[in-house]
Amino acid sequence: MINKDFFQALDDLETEKKIDKETFIAALENALTSAYKKMYGEGKSARVSLNPDRNMIRIYSYKTVVEEVTNPDKEISLDEARLIKKSFKIGDTVEQEEATKDFGRIAAQTAKQVVMQKLKEKEREMAVSEISEKEDELLTTIVKRMDNGTVYVQIANSNIEGIMLPTDQIPGENYQVGQRIKVYVKKIRDSFRGPQIQVTRSNIGFVRKLFELEIPEVASGEVKIKNIARDPGNRAKVAVYAENPNLDAIGACVGNHGIRINTIVSELNGEKIDLVLYSDDALEYIARALSPAKVISVETNESLNASRVIVADDKLSLAIGKSGQNVRLAARLT
Repeated sequence: MINKDFFQALDDLETEKKIDKETFIAALENALTSAYKKMYGEGKSARVSLNPDRNMIRIYSYKTVVEEVTNPDKEISLDEARLIKKSFKIGDTVEQEEATKDFGRIAAQTAKQVVMQKLKEKEREMAVSEISEKEDELLTTIVKRMDNGTVYVQIANSNIEGIMLPTDQIPGENYQVGQRIKVYVKKIRDSFRGPQIQVTRSNIGFVRKLFELEIPEVASGEVKIKNIARDPGNRAKVAVYAENPNLDAIGACVGNHGIRINTIVSELNGEKIDLVLYSDDALEYIARALSPAKVISVETNESLNASRVIVADDKLSLAIGKSGQNVRLAARLT
């Protein structure tokens, strides 16, 4: 029915897949008990026991000792019980091993199904565990396919697939199958099809992680990112500062001959980046956020949670920006 080779296979799975053999055995006993009842009658009380030490499987039926039998599948008379063992009394449980040669084929099929199911469950658990650690991280991926605007990517060095919806893509970008692209892991969900990882290139988290990747001072915490406002594909404003007065936060982000910021802009498909030096002085911060426009003065109304900014007439369109983009991003940033 289930022989020595079967139990050896469970040992091998425990070693290779890191799945506790007892997990298989408990699941097998439950599944085989259900299969036995289906074959010989749902009304029967029975249990299947696997003994890996002896490479054996045993099936036991059990009945309650009663004075008068009304359910032969679950009850046995006192006289019949005492033919098995004289000490039996009313209320005792009589357990007998069943000789079921015909059950062998069903048992083998059931065992195979249970093992495959447990393997799938374990692989799914491991996949969820592996990618759960990657949430809010920047990953290198390979474009696998496109379908109705949605891009499916494979996480490098894994079998995990990521989904990038149209809203998570940088407008104007075109992707090719086999292309390597960086993405930000936005959300991880466990669906009935397995773990689903949602990735993005339009999220502000993507910009933040690019800064950490390309600028050592940001990665180390010497330069801090206060906030990011972004219009994906067009422009982003990034407010930075350094607690060390001797460290130039803007200069660190720009890099020698602009190499650092240009690398980030290139990854963002040419998206412009305004670096803004953060200030605890709200008026100063707002004025800087409207860069590249030069601000004459800033007035705030705390009750309205609003500010009025004065610029020269010839700088008004620059402060507002195309379709209001500059002032809108500045408002978000501050």
